[in-house]
Amino acid sequence: MSCSSALDCFIKKYLKSYQDTLSEFPRYYLLGEDSICIQGTLNSGVDDTVFWQPMKREVLADFSNVEHALNIQLHPDIHAFYGQYFSAPLQFTASFGDGELLQVWNQDDFENLQQNVIGHLIMKQKLKQPATWFIGVLGEGDEMLTVNNDDGSVWIEIPDEKQGTKLAESLSEFLQIISPMIKPPQKPVEEHTPIVEHPGIWQRINTMWDYLLRKK
Repeated sequence: MSCSSALDCFIKKYLKSYQDTLSEFPRYYLLGEDSICIQGTLNSGVDDTVFWQPMKREVLADFSNVEHALNIQLHPDIHAFYGQYFSAPLQFTASFGDGELLQVWNQDDFENLQQNVIGHLIMKQKLKQPATWFIGVLGEGDEMLTVNNDDGSVWIEIPDEKQGTKLAESLSEFLQIISPMIKPPQKPVEEHTPIVEHPGIWQRINTMWDYLLRKK
């Protein structure tokens, strides 16, 4: 099964689990970020969340500009994983722990993601470590889920270190061994920066970079 098909299957299971259990779409704190994923209107006065569902793009987005900027050939799974949908982060549970898969909420989010991928790859080059790119986080965010750019395998990685524990031979295999997790939306807490740029992916990425800086 391709990465694209595996992601399709996981998202279908994700939405079905919410419908079967809660009879509703997942909820998400909007914080001013518009997206075609939004279903309905803001639940103002209740919890300031919106209902949402992943929405497939009409045209697959890619990371060709990242490849050009760094003179690198990225594993093709990155295009399928991040360029196929607009979506909030996807919560999951697995034998190795609970976490979330990072996705992009809108086009601005995707462009910011590309910059963060560049930053991560440059950091790996400076550390003289194999190239990886992140797909999610475990627990509180000090462990990343990353893909080895050479062979597409999925690992647990701690910032500033090499990939540590292999979880799957491919992103497709990884998406088939995790299960959707129903979880209440978490409102971002302002900690280190005056503005939370994005309530899902950017809060998590900032957590990873903060952890890296503390270790320096």
